[in-house]
Amino acid sequence: MRVYEIAKELGVESKEAVALLNEMGVAVKSHANAISDEDAQRLRDQVGGTSAPEAEEPAPVASAAPPAEVEDTPEPEVEAAPEPEAEPEPEPEAEAVMIEVPILVKGLAEATGIPVSTLIRGLMAQGVMANMNQSLEGDAAIAIAAEHGVVVHVQTADQVLLGEVDDGDVADLVTRAPVVTIMGHVDHGKTQLLDSIRETNVVAREAGGITQHIGASEVEWQGNRIVFIDTPGHQAFTQMRARGAKVTDIVILVVAANDGIMPQTVEAIDHARAADVPIIVAINKIDLPQANLDRVKQQLAEHELAPEDWGGDTVCVPVSALEKQNLDGLLEMIILTAELMELKANPNVPARGTVLEAKLDRQRGAVATAIIQTGTLHVGDYLVAGAEDAKVRAMIDSHGKQVKEAGPASAVEILGFSAVPEAGDEIQAVEEASLAREVAEIRQFQQRRQHLGSGQRLTLEDLHERLRTGERVKLPVVLRADAQGSVETLKDALNKLSTDNVEVEILRAAVGGVSETDVLFAAASDAIIVGFNVRPERGVAEAAAREGIDLRFHTIIYQLIDEVKLAMIGQLSPTLEESTLGAAEVRDIFRIPKVGTIAGCYVTDGKFTRDAKARLVRDSRIIYEGQLRSLRRFKDDVKEVQHGFECGIGLENFNDVKNGDVIEAFVVKEIAPTL
Repeated sequence: MRVYEIAKELGVESKEAVALLNEMGVAVKSHANAISDEDAQRLRDQVGGTSAPEAEEPAPVASAAPPAEVEDTPEPEVEAAPEPEAEPEPEPEAEAVMIEVPILVKGLAEATGIPVSTLIRGLMAQGVMANMNQSLEGDAAIAIAAEHGVVVHVQTADQVLLGEVDDGDVADLVTRAPVVTIMGHVDHGKTQLLDSIRETNVVAREAGGITQHIGASEVEWQGNRIVFIDTPGHQAFTQMRARGAKVTDIVILVVAANDGIMPQTVEAIDHARAADVPIIVAINKIDLPQANLDRVKQQLAEHELAPEDWGGDTVCVPVSALEKQNLDGLLEMIILTAELMELKANPNVPARGTVLEAKLDRQRGAVATAIIQTGTLHVGDYLVAGAEDAKVRAMIDSHGKQVKEAGPASAVEILGFSAVPEAGDEIQAVEEASLAREVAEIRQFQQRRQHLGSGQRLTLEDLHERLRTGERVKLPVVLRADAQGSVETLKDALNKLSTDNVEVEILRAAVGGVSETDVLFAAASDAIIVGFNVRPERGVAEAAAREGIDLRFHTIIYQLIDEVKLAMIGQLSPTLEESTLGAAEVRDIFRIPKVGTIAGCYVTDGKFTRDAKARLVRDSRIIYEGQLRSLRRFKDDVKEVQHGFECGIGLENFNDVKNGDVIEAFVVKEIAPTL
């Protein structure tokens, strides 16, 4: 019998049953542990009160012995008491100096009372050539002040404005819903499991069910609410954890019963452990004939996740997402785990939460999907998220309905941001619009200070020139690729290129075409932009030229990696510079026997020439790259077609053309490298 089953029978909470069993000497760690029938009966007797007298007998014996021995020793101990009292030295340390960073050396001298010349000598001893107008960051200010016996507490200007966080009254704490992230290997059924759980949701009776464009969804099961984050990818999970956003309460680790533990499963285990959250293992695909539960449990035990029926404390639930088998058992384990965690929040304080994802919607403007973790957010409230401020114009819940307020553990889309916040940014409600705006401006200024570098933008061509001066060079990279697998592979490969002299730093890595936002981000970070198997959106090339940003596009991974590697050792081969001639939109398809597919196109930009290379782009992804097979106007072969005219385009050895595709014409020129 399981602990939670006997707890349900006796009408007590699982955590109380676990505590009582431990007092009785029965070693159980969680609600899912099994106990013998004899122990279950002892617990029934204990709760029924029959064994209460036994517990009372040892208490007087334990308390009777100490009083007799304590009587002889109080007087000598009183004489030793003056010694600790004669230590009034910690008091000056308690009076720490509060400073705002960044701070000038002369400002630190005024705040701490340390002479400017003394501070400058101390900084020079640390290898920092400074004068009285030199700006110091928090760590440097704390270290130099500590050397002279002054304790410094650092606050940024935005922290000063926001003040201390109001946690409210402990009596106002209420139980909140758990926030659950589903993780696991590719094709092990994460999405199918989430979809099946959503379909079991009683609340989602409306046509269409839960709206899937939002980054999180809510399920109600037997009167208990559960919030699922729709970000099963390990990158999103780790990125938010790295930014200090402790959003997830429980991780559901999905393992296919026919495959067992795979490389990404191990990654998921590591990420969940690093985030210090409990793991519930959902062994999926048990309906398949190749399913082998014992093998999966053996592998879990090898990774220190011993199943509870093997004497461990990891809850394992066999399920079939496709056949919807035992989903109730999984949901029950989530609720029981959350019950033991005693998740609570105060709904009566200003709202705080975390941005899960954000986007720029053409109709609605900047939109952020967020989890409200404590407090209650109302329509009309002012808030700050990272370096952006907002007045909440509207909130949309996970069912697509507009709501007036969102309490703890609520997943909502928030409309009203001045610009798009970053995923992982902390949301904090404030009282006034002016305060929100001022805090956002301070944070934007701090970001600009961090990212803006002096001098010319860094390019691969001048990377080796900088290295020849002997300085350690950072190579910031904004990475875009056609698929998540490509992103992960390139991130790993580029990071491994770092040496003692060059540090490759991936600032942003995402799936999709290069946008103007990427160019602006790269300009602020002095970064280069690398694209693999993707194309820039319209206007990006002009923005990059205007900002002086180096754009690099490749369709073969090793060529991209080799180019960066050769740049680092100063052996760049001649640059192949691509010059775009024009673009045409496919508006009709003609299939001609013995000839193939001809795309009926309208030239939207520039011109097409017969000898140009061609690239077919669909949803910002490169589908084909090669030569033009034919270029026609009506029935005539032509050498070129200008902007604003219609034409027929045939592509060499390619027929999978669809309406709405964009065909780009370009030529490639070879340019010798310059250093």
